[in-house]
Amino acid sequence: MRTIDFSPLYRSVVGFDRLADLLDSAAVDSASGYPPYNIERTDENAYRVEIAVAGFRPEELSIEVKENLLTVTGRKAANDEPRRFLHRGLAERNFDRRFQLADYVVVTEANLADGLLSISLKRELPEALKPRRIEIGVGQPASLIEGEKAA
Repeated sequence: MRTIDFSPLYRSVVGFDRLADLLDSAAVDSASGYPPYNIERTDENAYRVEIAVAGFRPEELSIEVKENLLTVTGRKAANDEPRRFLHRGLAERNFDRRFQLADYVVVTEANLADGLLSISLKRELPEALKPRRIEIGVGQPASLIEGEKAA
């Protein structure tokens, strides 16, 4: 696998530390392909992350969001039952999968069905950041202070 050296970026930009850190973490996270996942846009402000977790039970999985970082962790319970595999194609190994979330993206629900863990996400902008329409009044200019008379 080919890695990208971001050190020239650090020397030539100021104030973009978070962006550089995101690029570094994306390069590290993409090196591990386990478990496979899909990211789907389901609406203008809604997304779904599907992770293939065949063989994991709900109690062996955890989902955590902290500081815009979604972390999905899978820890297989120890199995003391002796088994002799002729072929072992299901990895069933422990994992940590991380997704960097944009500002105001929240997890709305998570479901496990048919070996797929589906995590629904939604962008919820605060009212102060949503576009709003400003009505245009008719009459006195807004620059005139109450009590002043127009010339």
